[in-house]
Amino acid sequence: MTTPLFLLRCIQLGLSMRDLELLSIGLINDMYVESSNDDFKYATIATQEDMDKF
Repeated sequence: MTTPLFLLRCIQLGLSMRDLELLSIGLINDMYVESSNDDFKYATIATQEDMDKF
């Protein structure tokens, strides 16, 4: 990953320069990947009963 791509991802996540002092590169990458799941429509969503069985 290049520096410009990394900074673009930070901007897309709404992170400030101050935030970058507290977060690792790996955590920011994980946040970026997980942000793509925000709009995903899951066919089945687990209930509390499902979690209790788990």
